[in-house]
Amino acid sequence: MHSRWRRSTLGVALALGVVLGADIANLSAQASDPRIGTWKLNAAKSKYSPGPAPQSLTVRVEPSGQGEKVTAEFVNADGTRTTTQYTANFDGKDYPLTGSRIADTVSLKRIDARTTVRTDKKGGKVAQTLRRVVSQDGKTMTVTTKGTNAEGQAVNNVAVFNKQ
Repeated sequence: MHSRWRRSTLGVALALGVVLGADIANLSAQASDPRIGTWKLNAAKSKYSPGPAPQSLTVRVEPSGQGEKVTAEFVNADGTRTTTQYTANFDGKDYPLTGSRIADTVSLKRIDARTTVRTDKKGGKVAQTLRRVVSQDGKTMTVTTKGTNAEGQAVNNVAVFNKQ
């Protein structure tokens, strides 16, 4: 009787350990993700083609599942404000993007610990690709954007962000 009880208790404990271990590993990976945090555009170090650059841009990256939740708050060159937002996993699948004139979905891929690629699509067609690289010290993120803007013009931007 005790032997059977011990085996079932051990089985339950092992299963619980596996579940908790997976959750802890997931939280640990998210906590060590250098993109997590708030980033502000450094307009002086950034290049927008075609311009003009936004007056300001703040990007908040939060952990979410196997990916991220991102909220970007723009003060555009003309002074108008725009907020875009998405929650997506790093699995290459399309997820809804709100607030953008350029795209209605995003997909994410992680290249390595400091590099991710975001693909923006409008109506299923690729509009822009954003390669995002965090510096070794974790203080700077460079986002290279290629594709087209809302007016159909070719875009080749290099935006530099400082971690807050």
